[in-house]
Amino acid sequence: MVEKNLTAFLAMARGSCDPPLFLELAYCGGQEEDKPVLLTGKGVTFDSGGICLKKCRGMDMYKANMAGAAVIVGAMRALAILGLPINVNALIPLMENMPGGMALKPGDVVVSMNGKTIRVEHTDNEGRVALADALAYGHNLKPCLTINIATLTVGMKQALGCSATGAFSTSDVVWEELKKAGAHTGDRVWRMPSWKLFSERVTGYLSSDVDNIGKGRGSPCLGNAFLMEFAPPVDFLHMDIMGTGMKSIGSPVYMREGLMTGRPTRTLVQFLAQMACPLDKPSEC
Repeated sequence: MVEKNLTAFLAMARGSCDPPLFLELAYCGGQEEDKPVLLTGKGVTFDSGGICLKKCRGMDMYKANMAGAAVIVGAMRALAILGLPINVNALIPLMENMPGGMALKPGDVVVSMNGKTIRVEHTDNEGRVALADALAYGHNLKPCLTINIATLTVGMKQALGCSATGAFSTSDVVWEELKKAGAHTGDRVWRMPSWKLFSERVTGYLSSDVDNIGKGRGSPCLGNAFLMEFAPPVDFLHMDIMGTGMKSIGSPVYMREGLMTGRPTRTLVQFLAQMACPLDKPSEC
């Protein structure tokens, strides 16, 4: 990780005694010359909030702050079982966010892999800082599409609850395919805005290029804008699964109450299947 220059990720992880890991996965089902789809996922295996400590009540739920990573691993396994003709690479930064003696302090500035400086205004927004390096590293893979999945913001849970996954897409075509996949699997998605306004609110700081909170309201949109500062220059799709990927309370009846949901694994697999086999029609229920 040091050799790969994943400096922001390593800085964010240093508050824990347990060392971080950077997981790279590849599924090569397509032609060698086909550009891959890049998947990046938040893999925070426990999130205390760091120095900006969370409240005790409900903190145990944040063992599931690696839900984005779990969705991607599940999808990669499904691709292999189905034998889909598509190339997919996955990058997953795995870490704990703990308030140890080496932990980052609010206001610290770290340098990301692509050279941009990040002001860590709030240590509980650790996931996007770790993902910044994963996305920057993804440039080396020359993808045709980047998909990020993360339990990124409480604001998304407040907005949509567990009814749908909030999705940000720079491409109308990609969004329509994702919407179709969500309708087919029954695990719905809802499009959120990716306006330039939000990009302006996470950049332009005197002490850094990017801030890990940003100015004003709309935290899910600000989180997406932050990630876009580091994503490869291709179509970008970000799914904030804070409401759908965590504990199943009032979720669809086929899910066991009180357990983590695994959503939206089926929607992601269906979406990738539609990319791999665009002429196939979905089977009738």
